[in-house]
Amino acid sequence: MAVAEHLDSRLKLTFQNGLDPISGRELYKTKSFNNVKTAATADQLFAIASALAPLQQLTLSSVKRNDTELLMAE
Repeated sequence: MAVAEHLDSRLKLTFQNGLDPISGRELYKTKSFNNVKTAATADQLFAIASALAPLQQLTLSSVKRNDTELLMAE
């Protein structure tokens, strides 16, 4: 059986940055925050993202959490 050990976590906020003038596709910018506590819940991280969004000039599009785990045999 395998065991997972949480190594680190990152929070990534994606913002809408207008339209591409040639293709008409939506453009995005991201801001990443490293060293997020691995014990932080999804509600806590979303609350932080919601608090940071009004401080930005661009509109918040999505919030992602990236976890890194080390898998090893038990």
